[in-house]
Amino acid sequence: MNSIRNIKLRWLHGTLGDVSYQLSRVQFSRVAPAKWQPAINAFRCETAIRICVDLAGIEKSKIDLTVEPRQVIIRGTREVPEPNHGEGRALQLLALEIDYGPFEREVSLPAEVDADRASAEQENGLLWIYLPLKK
Repeated sequence: MNSIRNIKLRWLHGTLGDVSYQLSRVQFSRVAPAKWQPAINAFRCETAIRICVDLAGIEKSKIDLTVEPRQVIIRGTREVPEPNHGEGRALQLLALEIDYGPFEREVSLPAEVDADRASAEQENGLLWIYLPLKK
């Protein structure tokens, strides 16, 4: 029963946070908002920690990945996605929900990793980080 209460509290907190965040970031100019945090999925496996970061639309050259023994830091910038294929200029903003501008995400790790053997690959807008556990 305790775990159900925790799930409901986390869901409620996330929902309220999302609503207030959406309201606070309404903008009608190309001025980038404050740093945003990309969504992640993180897994502790038998021999490694795997982190999947949602970075759709961001070139590899715009991603800075720092791996430390107990922490990973992902930084970069996403340009504002807007029409530019001959549709003409945008006349009206209908929705602006995709975060853009500088981003940063710090992930604390539950175990020490071997930073020298860490690797990352980008596939279909997802950055997969491989962090082998230190023996």
